[in-house]
Amino acid sequence: MIGSSCLVLVDSPAPHVARVLINRPEKRNAIDAEVRQALIDALTAVLAQPDHRALVFGGIAATFSAGGDVPSMIGLSEVQARERMRHGHVLCRLIGNARIPVVTAIEGFGAGAAVGLALLGDFIVVGEGSKILFPFMKLGLTPDWGTLYSLPRRVGMPCAMNLLTSGQMINGAEALSLGIADQLAADGQVMNAAIARAAELAKLPAGAFARMKQRLVNSSTSLEQELLREEHDQTACLLGEEFSEGYGAFMEKRAADFLMLPKKRD
Repeated sequence: MIGSSCLVLVDSPAPHVARVLINRPEKRNAIDAEVRQALIDALTAVLAQPDHRALVFGGIAATFSAGGDVPSMIGLSEVQARERMRHGHVLCRLIGNARIPVVTAIEGFGAGAAVGLALLGDFIVVGEGSKILFPFMKLGLTPDWGTLYSLPRRVGMPCAMNLLTSGQMINGAEALSLGIADQLAADGQVMNAAIARAAELAKLPAGAFARMKQRLVNSSTSLEQELLREEHDQTACLLGEEFSEGYGAFMEKRAADFLMLPKKRD
Protein backbone atom coordinates (compact mmCIF):
# COMPACT_ATOMS: atom_id res chain seq x y z
CA MET A 1 0.00 0.00 0.00
CA ILE A 2 1.13 3.55 -0.70
CA GLY A 3 0.18 6.63 1.30
CA SER A 4 -2.10 4.63 3.56
CA SER A 5 -3.50 5.37 7.02
CA CYS A 6 -5.11 2.94 9.43
CA LEU A 7 -8.60 3.97 8.25
CA VAL A 8 -7.94 4.32 4.52
CA LEU A 9 -5.74 2.18 2.30
CA VAL A 10 -4.26 3.50 -0.93
CA ASP A 11 -2.53 1.48 -3.63
CA SER A 12 -2.14 1.21 -7.40
CA PRO A 13 -3.74 -2.05 -8.64
CA ALA A 14 -3.15 -1.29 -12.34
CA PRO A 15 -0.96 1.09 -14.36
CA HIS A 16 -2.04 4.71 -13.87
CA VAL A 17 -4.90 3.61 -11.57
CA ALA A 18 -5.08 4.60 -7.89
CA ARG A 19 -7.33 2.77 -5.45
CA VAL A 20 -8.72 4.21 -2.21
CA LEU A 21 -10.35 1.80 0.24
CA ILE A 22 -12.20 2.51 3.48
CA ASN A 23 -10.62 0.31 6.16
CA ARG A 24 -13.00 0.07 9.11
CA PRO A 25 -14.31 -3.50 8.91
CA GLU A 26 -15.49 -3.68 12.51
CA LYS A 27 -18.07 -0.98 11.65
CA ARG A 28 -18.78 -2.24 8.11
CA ASN A 29 -16.65 0.65 6.83
CA ALA A 30 -19.03 3.27 8.25
CA ILE A 31 -17.87 6.85 7.74
CA ASP A 32 -17.25 8.98 10.84
CA ALA A 33 -15.23 12.19 11.20
CA GLU A 34 -11.89 10.36 11.28
CA VAL A 35 -12.73 8.35 8.17
CA ARG A 36 -13.90 11.50 6.39
CA GLN A 37 -10.60 13.23 7.12
CA ALA A 38 -8.58 10.18 6.13
CA LEU A 39 -10.47 10.02 2.83
CA ILE A 40 -9.97 13.74 2.27
CA ASP A 41 -6.23 13.40 2.87
CA ALA A 42 -5.92 10.33 0.65
CA LEU A 43 -7.97 11.70 -2.24
CA THR A 44 -6.22 15.06 -2.13
CA ALA A 45 -2.86 13.30 -2.48
CA VAL A 46 -4.06 10.88 -5.17
CA LEU A 47 -5.70 13.54 -7.32
CA ALA A 48 -2.61 15.75 -7.16
CA GLN A 49 -0.46 13.16 -8.90
CA PRO A 50 -0.53 13.46 -12.72
CA ASP A 51 0.37 9.79 -13.15
CA HIS A 52 -2.99 8.81 -11.69
CA ARG A 53 -5.38 8.79 -14.64
CA ALA A 54 -8.27 6.89 -12.99
CA LEU A 55 -9.47 6.17 -9.46
CA VAL A 56 -11.13 3.12 -7.90
CA PHE A 57 -13.10 3.75 -4.70
CA GLY A 58 -14.33 1.00 -2.38
CA GLY A 59 -14.09 -0.70 0.98
CA ILE A 60 -12.25 -3.68 2.43
CA ALA A 61 -13.58 -7.10 3.48
CA ALA A 62 -15.92 -7.35 0.47
CA THR A 63 -18.05 -4.54 1.93
CA PHE A 64 -18.40 -1.08 0.46
CA SER A 65 -19.73 0.94 3.41
CA ALA A 66 -22.66 1.14 5.81
CA GLY A 67 -22.71 4.88 5.15
CA GLY A 68 -22.55 7.57 7.78
CA ASP A 69 -21.70 6.47 11.32
CA VAL A 70 -25.09 7.09 12.95
CA PRO A 71 -24.00 7.11 16.63
CA SER A 72 -21.55 9.92 15.82
CA MET A 73 -24.50 12.09 14.74
CA ILE A 74 -26.16 12.16 18.16
CA GLY A 75 -26.09 15.18 20.50
CA LEU A 76 -24.65 17.72 18.07
CA SER A 77 -25.09 21.44 18.52
CA GLU A 78 -26.11 23.49 15.48
CA VAL A 79 -22.51 24.59 15.04
CA GLN A 80 -21.28 21.01 15.20
CA ALA A 81 -23.97 19.82 12.79
CA ARG A 82 -22.97 22.46 10.26
CA GLU A 83 -19.29 21.65 10.70
CA ARG A 84 -20.06 17.98 10.15
CA MET A 85 -21.92 18.73 6.91
CA ARG A 86 -19.21 21.05 5.62
CA HIS A 87 -16.55 18.46 6.39
CA GLY A 88 -18.45 15.89 4.35
CA HIS A 89 -18.90 18.37 1.54
CA VAL A 90 -15.14 18.66 1.14
CA LEU A 91 -15.15 14.95 0.37
CA CYS A 92 -18.15 15.27 -1.96
CA ARG A 93 -16.36 17.96 -3.97
CA LEU A 94 -13.18 15.90 -4.23
CA ILE A 95 -15.11 13.01 -5.78
CA GLY A 96 -17.58 15.06 -7.80
CA ASN A 97 -15.01 17.49 -9.21
CA ALA A 98 -12.25 14.94 -9.87
CA ARG A 99 -10.89 15.49 -13.36
CA ILE A 100 -10.07 11.79 -13.76
CA PRO A 101 -12.59 8.93 -14.06
CA VAL A 102 -13.85 7.64 -10.70
CA VAL A 103 -15.05 4.02 -10.58
CA THR A 104 -16.77 2.80 -7.41
CA ALA A 105 -16.94 -0.87 -6.44
CA ILE A 106 -20.06 -1.47 -4.37
CA GLU A 107 -19.28 -4.87 -2.92
CA GLY A 108 -21.69 -6.37 -0.44
CA PHE A 109 -23.52 -3.60 1.40
CA GLY A 110 -23.64 0.09 0.49
CA ALA A 111 -25.82 2.69 2.18
CA GLY A 112 -26.47 6.39 2.62
CA ALA A 113 -23.42 8.61 2.54
CA ALA A 114 -21.23 6.05 0.81
CA VAL A 115 -23.73 5.56 -2.00
CA GLY A 116 -23.95 9.34 -2.27
CA LEU A 117 -20.20 9.44 -2.86
CA ALA A 118 -20.47 6.64 -5.42
CA LEU A 119 -23.16 8.55 -7.30
CA LEU A 120 -20.86 11.57 -7.52
CA GLY A 121 -18.32 9.42 -9.36
CA ASP A 122 -18.51 8.31 -12.99
CA PHE A 123 -18.96 4.55 -13.04
CA ILE A 124 -20.43 2.11 -10.51
CA VAL A 125 -19.87 -1.65 -10.43
CA VAL A 126 -22.12 -3.81 -8.26
CA GLY A 127 -22.27 -7.51 -7.50
CA GLU A 128 -25.20 -9.84 -7.93
CA GLY A 129 -25.50 -9.98 -4.15
CA SER A 130 -24.82 -6.30 -3.50
CA LYS A 131 -27.39 -4.47 -1.37
CA ILE A 132 -27.96 -0.73 -1.71
CA LEU A 133 -30.00 1.27 0.77
CA PHE A 134 -31.07 4.90 1.16
CA PRO A 135 -32.02 4.99 4.87
CA PHE A 136 -32.43 8.75 5.36
CA MET A 137 -36.22 8.94 5.80
CA LYS A 138 -36.26 6.09 8.33
CA LEU A 139 -33.75 8.05 10.40
CA GLY A 140 -35.73 11.28 10.22
CA LEU A 141 -33.11 12.85 7.95
CA THR A 142 -33.12 14.41 4.52
CA PRO A 143 -30.81 12.81 1.94
CA ASP A 144 -27.36 14.38 1.92
CA TRP A 145 -23.91 13.83 0.37
CA GLY A 146 -25.22 15.30 -2.89
CA THR A 147 -27.80 12.53 -3.32
CA LEU A 148 -30.68 14.86 -4.27
CA TYR A 149 -28.46 16.22 -7.05
CA SER A 150 -26.88 12.99 -8.30
CA LEU A 151 -29.59 10.34 -7.93
CA PRO A 152 -32.29 12.04 -10.08
CA ARG A 153 -29.69 12.66 -12.78
CA ARG A 154 -29.10 8.91 -12.95
CA VAL A 155 -32.58 7.43 -12.48
CA GLY A 156 -35.04 10.30 -13.03
CA MET A 157 -37.15 12.21 -10.54
CA PRO A 158 -40.03 9.71 -10.01
CA CYS A 159 -37.66 6.79 -9.45
CA ALA A 160 -35.46 8.84 -7.11
CA MET A 161 -38.52 9.86 -5.08
CA ASN A 162 -39.60 6.24 -4.76
CA LEU A 163 -36.16 4.99 -3.76
CA LEU A 164 -35.69 7.70 -1.15
CA THR A 165 -39.13 7.40 0.42
CA SER A 166 -39.66 3.63 0.34
CA GLY A 167 -36.49 2.62 2.16
CA GLN A 168 -36.40 -0.34 -0.22
CA MET A 169 -33.23 -2.43 -0.34
CA ILE A 170 -31.96 -2.65 -3.92
CA ASN A 171 -30.00 -5.67 -5.13
CA GLY A 172 -27.32 -5.61 -7.81
CA ALA A 173 -29.54 -6.54 -10.75
CA GLU A 174 -32.14 -3.94 -9.71
CA ALA A 175 -29.44 -1.29 -9.34
CA LEU A 176 -28.28 -1.98 -12.89
CA SER A 177 -31.81 -1.98 -14.26
CA LEU A 178 -32.69 1.31 -12.56
CA GLY A 179 -29.48 3.04 -13.68
CA ILE A 180 -27.92 3.34 -10.23
CA ALA A 181 -25.13 1.03 -11.38
CA ASP A 182 -23.36 0.70 -14.72
CA GLN A 183 -22.02 -2.84 -14.53
CA LEU A 184 -23.06 -6.06 -12.80
CA ALA A 185 -20.34 -8.51 -11.79
CA ALA A 186 -20.36 -11.86 -10.06
CA ASP A 187 -19.93 -11.66 -6.30
CA GLY A 188 -16.24 -11.84 -5.56
CA GLN A 189 -15.37 -10.19 -8.87
CA VAL A 190 -16.72 -6.68 -8.23
CA MET A 191 -13.38 -5.14 -7.32
CA ASN A 192 -11.59 -6.84 -10.20
CA ALA A 193 -14.24 -5.55 -12.60
CA ALA A 194 -13.89 -2.03 -11.19
CA ILE A 195 -10.11 -2.13 -11.60
CA ALA A 196 -10.43 -3.41 -15.17
CA ARG A 197 -12.88 -0.65 -16.02
CA ALA A 198 -10.63 2.00 -14.44
CA ALA A 199 -7.64 0.66 -16.37
CA GLU A 200 -9.54 1.11 -19.64
CA LEU A 201 -10.68 4.61 -18.68
CA ALA A 202 -7.09 5.52 -17.78
CA LYS A 203 -6.19 5.07 -21.46
CA LEU A 204 -8.50 7.91 -22.53
CA PRO A 205 -7.10 11.36 -23.38
CA ALA A 206 -6.94 12.92 -19.92
CA GLY A 207 -7.42 16.53 -21.01
CA ALA A 208 -10.35 15.83 -23.31
CA PHE A 209 -12.00 13.64 -20.68
CA ALA A 210 -11.65 16.32 -18.00
CA ARG A 211 -13.26 18.92 -20.27
CA MET A 212 -16.11 16.59 -21.19
CA LYS A 213 -16.74 15.63 -17.56
CA GLN A 214 -16.76 19.25 -16.41
CA ARG A 215 -19.50 20.11 -18.88
CA LEU A 216 -21.54 17.01 -18.14
CA VAL A 217 -21.41 17.54 -14.38
CA ASN A 218 -22.06 21.28 -14.62
CA SER A 219 -24.63 21.37 -17.37
CA SER A 220 -25.15 24.47 -19.47
CA THR A 221 -28.36 26.39 -18.84
CA SER A 222 -28.94 27.14 -22.54
CA LEU A 223 -27.84 26.00 -25.97
CA GLU A 224 -25.95 29.26 -26.48
CA GLN A 225 -23.96 28.77 -23.28
CA GLU A 226 -23.13 25.20 -24.27
CA LEU A 227 -22.00 26.27 -27.74
CA LEU A 228 -19.67 28.86 -26.22
CA ARG A 229 -18.20 26.30 -23.82
CA GLU A 230 -17.90 23.85 -26.70
CA GLU A 231 -16.01 26.43 -28.76
CA HIS A 232 -13.55 27.02 -25.94
CA ASP A 233 -12.94 23.36 -25.16
CA GLN A 234 -12.76 22.06 -28.71
CA THR A 235 -10.41 24.83 -29.79
CA ALA A 236 -8.04 23.84 -26.98
CA CYS A 237 -8.34 20.19 -27.99
CA LEU A 238 -7.77 20.86 -31.70
CA LEU A 239 -4.54 22.70 -30.83
CA GLY A 240 -3.38 20.09 -28.31
CA GLU A 241 -1.15 17.03 -28.29
CA GLU A 242 -4.00 14.61 -27.63
CA PHE A 243 -5.65 15.42 -30.94
CA SER A 244 -2.30 15.19 -32.72
CA GLU A 245 -1.88 11.67 -31.35
CA GLY A 246 -5.49 10.75 -32.08
CA TYR A 247 -5.26 12.01 -35.64
CA GLY A 248 -1.92 10.29 -36.20
CA ALA A 249 -3.38 7.01 -34.97
CA PHE A 250 -6.44 7.48 -37.21
CA MET A 251 -4.30 8.05 -40.28
CA GLU A 252 -1.96 5.16 -39.43
CA LYS A 253 -4.86 2.83 -38.64
CA ARG A 254 -3.63 2.05 -35.14
CA ALA A 255 -4.91 2.55 -31.60
CA ALA A 256 -4.08 5.94 -30.13
CA ASP A 257 -1.60 5.88 -27.23
CA PHE A 258 -2.47 8.81 -25.00
CA LEU A 259 -0.41 7.36 -22.16
CA MET A 260 2.82 8.29 -23.91
CA LEU A 261 1.99 12.00 -23.85
CA PRO A 262 3.57 14.30 -21.21
CA LYS A 263 2.01 13.94 -17.74
CA LYS A 264 -0.01 17.11 -17.45
CA ARG A 265 -3.62 18.23 -17.23
CA ASP A 266 -4.98 21.54 -18.42
